[in-house]
Amino acid sequence: MASRGEIKSEKILVKDIFSNMWFRIPEYQRPYVWGADEIGELLDDLKFALTEKPDFEYFLGSFVFQSKVAQPEKGQEFDENDLLDGQQRMTTLLLLFAVIRDLASDPDAKDDCQRCIYQKASKYKKIPERTRLVFAIREAVQIFIESFIKNEGGTELSDELAKLGKKNEDVSVQNIAKTVMAIRKFFQNSLSPSPEGLLQFLLNKVLLIYVSTEDLEDAFRLFMILNDRGIPLRNSDILKSMNLGALEAPAEKVKYAKLWEEAEGELGDDFDRFLSHVRTILVKDKARLNLLQEYEDKIYDPKEKDKATGQKKPVLLKKGRETFQLIERYLNHYRTILGGQNYDETGSSFEFDNLVKVMLTGLPATDWVPPFLRYFDKFEYERMIEFLKQLDNKFSSDWIGQYSPTDRIKDDWTTRIKRSATLRNASIRVRTH
Repeated sequence: MASRGEIKSEKILVKDIFSNMWFRIPEYQRPYVWGADEIGELLDDLKFALTEKPDFEYFLGSFVFQSKVAQPEKGQEFDENDLLDGQQRMTTLLLLFAVIRDLASDPDAKDDCQRCIYQKASKYKKIPERTRLVFAIREAVQIFIESFIKNEGGTELSDELAKLGKKNEDVSVQNIAKTVMAIRKFFQNSLSPSPEGLLQFLLNKVLLIYVSTEDLEDAFRLFMILNDRGIPLRNSDILKSMNLGALEAPAEKVKYAKLWEEAEGELGDDFDRFLSHVRTILVKDKARLNLLQEYEDKIYDPKEKDKATGQKKPVLLKKGRETFQLIERYLNHYRTILGGQNYDETGSSFEFDNLVKVMLTGLPATDWVPPFLRYFDKFEYERMIEFLKQLDNKFSSDWIGQYSPTDRIKDDWTTRIKRSATLRNASIRVRTH
């Protein structure tokens, strides 16, 4: 284990990972998202290595974790390793062990797989019951692991797995169920190795390189450099981690981690864009850095000085609860005003929702959304249609006038109003033809 501030890196065989190490998938991690391509590639690589070079070690990749020593006073009874990079691979290996266990005819192979998955409790040896991977905040995934992976014969429940793989509220559960079925299908191929043969090679010849540190920031930097086969964390994932780390109460961490993950699931790739909208509302300027740096250098710890006073610009938002509460508030606004369900609130008229739809599909950018959100935050539905029309005229005229985002931001408000009035009729003609 790495001491405080130390970065440790070693190569390690799969059998040592799954016998001596325990992992936690932390709150800030993304769901399990590996699909048919990633699973197929991993299995084909293992098959090729076993068939063509059975006596050579096979390098499967790297993983990065934050080592966390036991803190019983905080509810952490044992040493844990928070996976920053490697969740997809480690989860898949866990599922592979479960499938091999259920397909193998050799009792020793079954027992070895089971020990890789699960540690049985012993009151005499004072050994706790423990699964190799624990999924923080993802109760549905943990239930799946308990039902289908930990229990012998669980991966043979094909009908139940097929149902979960077709439709499930938790995307991780859906993808994990599909992965189990894909691994089972792999072994049904006559050209595939036997479960026992692959198990022996997997345990004794397959290795990874791990990098560990107790410092979370160091761990993040390392995973950015070393990530290869896995699904990389996004800037929004690191932003979430920074803010979860600023919370002290475990209940708050779970609450806001779930809020964040549900928003990611709902908005998909638009979630980063939403966070950028919130940034624009706070900073009132064009983004020039990546999302994480924008929040760090312009919101949490501004580096620029005010031109008028020469003083460092003030902090715009605090990490932790204040950030999550602001994001939650604007998420609710975002869902409301872009949700197409404002008929009753706008005087039983479809005009508002129709115009929003036209702007979302007709305008080439979404930089009109931040002022729209800010207006709703301040005034709700008061004269909202009138404001939206002016916003539409302004951004439509900018588009027709071929103004770049930088030009639009640098332009003073008086110039904008004059140009908007000049081009208003042209904008309306373009929109209606």
